[in-house]
Amino acid sequence: MQPVIGLTSYRQRGQTGVWDTEMAMLPAFYLEGVSRAGGLAVVLPPQQLDAAGARTLLAGLDGLVITGGRDVESSRYGHEPHEQAEKPDRLRDLLEDELISAAIQMKLPFLGICRGAQMLNVNRGGTLIQHLPDLVGDNRYQPGGGNFAHMNMSIRSGSKLHEIFGDVAENAALYHHQAIDEPGEGLRVVAYSPDGIVQGVEVENHPFGLAVQWHPEQTLDDLRLFQALIKAASSQN
Repeated sequence: MQPVIGLTSYRQRGQTGVWDTEMAMLPAFYLEGVSRAGGLAVVLPPQQLDAAGARTLLAGLDGLVITGGRDVESSRYGHEPHEQAEKPDRLRDLLEDELISAAIQMKLPFLGICRGAQMLNVNRGGTLIQHLPDLVGDNRYQPGGGNFAHMNMSIRSGSKLHEIFGDVAENAALYHHQAIDEPGEGLRVVAYSPDGIVQGVEVENHPFGLAVQWHPEQTLDDLRLFQALIKAASSQN
């Protein structure tokens, strides 16, 4: 049976036809990554739920993708917002925080992408660099205008990510101005960009709980990350 994979989504203003209103939405690249890798994709909209609700929702899934999106609210990791911080999406922060906690508790396979890596780190008590240009001196990680940067990522041996890519994940697509700073409890840093910025983390003692700062949905000629998630999720059936 094809594993069912839930993907978190945006809830914000959007347009379709004559309608201009708040919508639940997700770029189709994420859905393509799951479906091309052999999974069945289900979109999870931001909504009010507690720990019990998160477990109930995940009980119907075989795997989870925490997708990219807006900045995580800085108060979640004890910081004041940077002047370049985006307006927080508190409902989405709440949903993803509960889902990550439940997925770790339930040993459900999951993949975090960009914001998903940051959300995982914050969930585990870690912190974020709020504006990378302050640290690296330029916009190399987020050129702007929807144009992705591309870099090779160094992968730590002995990690699940190393099993997928080997020593290097080539031509990774990047679009982020924030990044993991202090890693959260129980997370292992497993990938770095050329200048040493954390680009991947894994949950210790979890069958498949990993997150990358890059965007594999933008390079669908290489499905290895999605395929690895689908393989792990298939074992749930």
